[in-house]
Amino acid sequence: MDTLLLPFSPRFIALTICAAATLVLLGIGIADPKVFDLVLVPLLLFGALTLLGIRDLIQRSHAVLRNYPISAHLRFLLEEIRPEMRQYFFESEKDGMPFSRDTRAVIYQRAKMVLDKRPFGTQEDVYREGYEWMHHSVAPRPNAEQPFRLMIGGPDCAKPYCASVFNISAMSFGALSPNAIRALNGGAKKGGFAHDTGEGGVSPYHRENGGDLIWQIGSGYFGCRNHDGSFNPEEFSRVARQDQIKMVELKVSQGAKPGHGGVLPAAKVSEEISKIRGVGMGEDCVSPAYHKAFSTPLDMMAFLDEMRRLSGGKPTGFKLCIGHPWEFLAICKAMLQSGIYPDFIVLDGTEGGTGAAPLEFMDHLGMPMREGVNFVHNALIGINARDRIKIGAAGKIATAFDMARAMAIGADWCNSARGFMFALGCIQSLSCHTDRCPTGVTTQDPSRNRALVVPHKIERVNNYHNAMLLALSELIAAAGLDHPQDLRPVHFSQRTSTTEVRSFARLYPSLRRGELIDGTGDVRFREAWNMARADSFAAAL
Repeated sequence: MDTLLLPFSPRFIALTICAAATLVLLGIGIADPKVFDLVLVPLLLFGALTLLGIRDLIQRSHAVLRNYPISAHLRFLLEEIRPEMRQYFFESEKDGMPFSRDTRAVIYQRAKMVLDKRPFGTQEDVYREGYEWMHHSVAPRPNAEQPFRLMIGGPDCAKPYCASVFNISAMSFGALSPNAIRALNGGAKKGGFAHDTGEGGVSPYHRENGGDLIWQIGSGYFGCRNHDGSFNPEEFSRVARQDQIKMVELKVSQGAKPGHGGVLPAAKVSEEISKIRGVGMGEDCVSPAYHKAFSTPLDMMAFLDEMRRLSGGKPTGFKLCIGHPWEFLAICKAMLQSGIYPDFIVLDGTEGGTGAAPLEFMDHLGMPMREGVNFVHNALIGINARDRIKIGAAGKIATAFDMARAMAIGADWCNSARGFMFALGCIQSLSCHTDRCPTGVTTQDPSRNRALVVPHKIERVNNYHNAMLLALSELIAAAGLDHPQDLRPVHFSQRTSTTEVRSFARLYPSLRRGELIDGTGDVRFREAWNMARADSFAAAL
């Protein structure tokens, strides 16, 4: 009896109604051909739904469809539009991840050069644990009139680069669309700041508008590799000596997925990508988790020195997310032993962005950017190398406060990837890995990336950069300072509980000059320094 009643149960009623409606409409059409045209459309509709329901019943992939034919598709629809529903209807101004609605809105406003001010007062809970603020001065300074810039290049660098303190972080062609690359580089050209290529090689779209480039070399050595995937020094030198490339950067690891390689399947390697990356057609485009060109800290320093020589003496550095502390300190010992020093180091953090990464890597692997920046800053002080090596910070930099905070704890300049993506029109749809980006920023689909109008977006990229520097200059002036390089930890505080506040000077204490060489008692460094070896990344236990 229960089986006979199943078609009328809530689980199957949608299929039953559609099947009954199909039969009734078919009967009416057959009985009276004159009304057949009138019932044809609803007949096709209910007939299609009935076939869908039958398919749901017999398919084996989704249990919910077998139990709720037709009606369960509503679940998949709601699941599909859930991010948009939450973003547009349920998020508060301070909600939303990775970036809040308020942060996204201020970037859009600055990119469009429309009013970016807020009324009535802060929406932050200033008494919550973790709230941070910057100290102002009763004697504020006038705003700086010239853009904030710094010279990157140590004593071994023949062609130092005068860089803006705010630049475009590493994003490869392939991860971004051709039009996105064109717009970013055009904005960099117009605003006089730098554009990091990412590890995917220097594409024609990077070259088209002539903006300054930082050429990033990853473990796949794309754009300067031999057929077997090894580093090709001659090809590297040919590209690196081009005038548009101002600095060369070795990518050791990426914040959102440190220690994780990547594969672009052969089926997705187009002729264009094959040519740009130096990968053969029909071959997987592999970016290994490790470098083949070096295996020890001393080898790594030698490789950086070779990169600098091959580039004609341009600033040479590396980017990484800090993992085992002794590994970076091993690099520091290799600097001391070899006498070879990079010109800059870019610190990424686990909060950094990516097109796609395993959840465990993205959420729980790697040191956050702020701790990484301060760790490297102090390590370089401890080996008397801080004056010759500049530090860049990359990891969820979107506002001038983000920049000022990073600079106070050790960064000389900041890079932003997702901030500039928002300036291009990204709406944080979280579909970067699907090739269905709704704004044409992260897709290779020509019908989608045509939506990104390059001349228009060039202006927005430039506007965002200029607005960020203006906002930074206002913060610096309010603190009674003249340049971001004057920022120190003492200028910031954090609420560590509802009743306790600590200065960044206590949260991020500094080492003395040469303290690591002399022998430190600092618990953050002592054990790791003793474990570090210049000839190996493995710990000396």
